[in-house]
Amino acid sequence: MLSLSKHDHLSITLKSYKAMKKEERLRLAEFTINNCGDSIIFHDCRGEILNVNKATCKILGYSEKELIGLTIQDINPTSNKKTWTKYWNKLRKSKNLTFEDDHYTRSGEVIPIEVTANFIKFGEGEYAVGFARDISVRKKMEEEQTKAFEEIKRLRKQLELENEYLYEEMAELQAFGRIMGISYALQNILKQIEMVAPTGANVLITGESGTGKELIAHEIHNRSERKQRPMIRVNCASIPRELYESEFFGHVKGAFTGAIKDRVGRFEVANGGTLFLDEVGEIPLDLQSKLLRVLQEGTFEKVGNEKTIQVDVRVIAATNRNLKKEVENGNFREDLYYRLNVFPLEVPALRERKEDISIIANHFLELAKKNFNRPEAKFSKNNLINLEGYDWPGNVRELQNVIERAVITAQSPKLIFSLDKSSNVKPLSSPSKGGNSLSENKVLTFAEVKEIERENILAALEKTNWKIFGNDGAAELLDIPPTTLATRIQRMGLKKN
Repeated sequence: MLSLSKHDHLSITLKSYKAMKKEERLRLAEFTINNCGDSIIFHDCRGEILNVNKATCKILGYSEKELIGLTIQDINPTSNKKTWTKYWNKLRKSKNLTFEDDHYTRSGEVIPIEVTANFIKFGEGEYAVGFARDISVRKKMEEEQTKAFEEIKRLRKQLELENEYLYEEMAELQAFGRIMGISYALQNILKQIEMVAPTGANVLITGESGTGKELIAHEIHNRSERKQRPMIRVNCASIPRELYESEFFGHVKGAFTGAIKDRVGRFEVANGGTLFLDEVGEIPLDLQSKLLRVLQEGTFEKVGNEKTIQVDVRVIAATNRNLKKEVENGNFREDLYYRLNVFPLEVPALRERKEDISIIANHFLELAKKNFNRPEAKFSKNNLINLEGYDWPGNVRELQNVIERAVITAQSPKLIFSLDKSSNVKPLSSPSKGGNSLSENKVLTFAEVKEIERENILAALEKTNWKIFGNDGAAELLDIPPTTLATRIQRMGLKKN
């Protein structure tokens, strides 16, 4: 091809251009085509390339000689005989087409391009000139914008779900109160929380219903490095069997009857935070393997979708069941039990925290007075004695209900409690100081009952050489939690001789 210097090009004026000879105009046109930043390809109706400019060679990585003689099909991964015929008929009819396509480079890389094709007819021959622009940068930006938009949508949806879950949690927590008390048993629990919270280890919280296991879970989360993210709660006992997978892992629209839209599961919402599995012992055995996989690998798939999702979730589980016995009975997977039970934490019953009852009761009284507009309600000394003497089979939850009911039904500032005395634990027959068995008809004073309890605990401690925890320990012998035994030992002032 002929060339034109940059100086010559810049010195051309409109007047001098009109005065140019045909050969000079051709040289100028050739210079313009060759120095155009866009690819220009001239080809015939079969797609055979007849001429190209320098930009084409640069974009595709071929020399001019290598390109001439190739066909459009050789450099276009989507073009074949059938699609070419359809394309050419369309171009012949419209004379001009603009579209996006892909081209192969000499190295085999596929690059996106924007093409404007123009139909030309010389005599009986049909040709086309295609102007193509590499839009890789633009496509990359569009993809990044799309990804950013999708991420914003995902985060917005996740935030909406977090707010929904957290609203429910706050309502429950405000009603239930916060961890409070001065008992040795509670202080022991708080020390364990302080120990495990920063580690990120899975925790299994056990204890009777109503003891405040969820409050303990929140305290662990709030003292952990994940406290900036939410703690999401799942009540495993309230989920219908057929919805467990959807609840935990989410589903896509149409995955099953009733799946009218996509749903984000609790594991995904809790990503980066904590998932609290309340009543974990209620999960059906055949679904426990899927939960185990998430705990082991941190991956899962939504129901109806094969795409694997990765999450980073700390799991805190709670149950009022004896999971070890459930494992022995074949109702709970052993490997899942050990995965959850990295750090066991047992919450003592309220009857084992007698020192805390008046503190908690006063807290619930203040809440009830405010909620039910009964500012005059107050405890008498006898009220507190009755509360501390009751066995509380329903624990803190029962205490709250009793106080609320008393405040609602009170006709004066004086409160009257409706306590189910039949639920109190009755003392078992036990040897007296004289060695005689107690008669069923004999009524013991509280002092006598306490003395029997003291002697029984001392006997267990002597028999186990003052070993409290573990197998063959005094707690196991007495069939009570070790934390409960430790509390009673401290309260009674028992010491090894």
